Amino acid sequence: MLIVLASSYDEAARFWVENWTDGDVALLTPKDLSKIGWRHYLGSLEDSTAVIKDEVISVEKITGVLTRLPCVFEQELLSIVEKDRPYVAAEMTAFLGSWLTHLSCPILNRPTPICLMGTNWRPQQWIYAASQAGMSVETHHQLISLKAEPEPVKIPSERVSVTVIGDRYIGEVDPILGHQAKKLAKLAGVELLVVHYNRPEAGAYFIGADLWLDLKSLEITTAILEYFSGK
Repeated sequence: MLIVLASSYDEAARFWVENWTDGDVALLTPKDLSKIGWRHYLGSLEDSTAVIKDEVISVEKITGVLTRLPCVFEQELLSIVEKDRPYVAAEMTAFLGSWLTHLSCPILNRPTPICLMGTNWRPQQWIYAASQAGMSVETHHQLISLKAEPEPVKIPSERVSVTVIGDRYIGEVDPILGHQAKKLAKLAGVELLVVHYNRPEAGAYFIGADLWLDLKSLEITTAILEYFSGK
């Protein structure tokens, strides 16, 4: 069983899970953590259980996890008393971090101490890593002042994206850019990464990177399932 860990408001994740027929795929949201049946024993997967589709199952039946949730947000916990939501959200995030870390199945991506989705660097960190991966990067200036108003983030009107999944990349770009994207993912320690350039030709400038893939792309969702099946 493939698990998609996502927000209750993640329409793309819900649509994919509900309409995918080639394999057993289930959606797991924060509200499912409040259901009776969860058991998490460190170092003992055979005794650990999860509640998936309102059923208690052994975690050994989970064949892979796609994580689309950076943390548990208190706005999702409508069944929890309002004043307790920040605490419960923090506890759920900590639980998921430990739970995901100790699963033996493939995970896209494994959590880090600050993000359930994997390495979630600041723009400056991505730029530095991109330069280490051989990408062309633009000079980045940052002004820190108590009086100055923050400058709005400039989003290029045109850009192309490359999605790295395991040892492959998806995107209509020069192969050099594709291989650089794979190298950046390796430097970041993730198996799933979306890298953005200003154009598809070799020598394009690196714009940014994130962990949020397009589940509306059949090519990408097929690649995800092939990654988990070992193809």
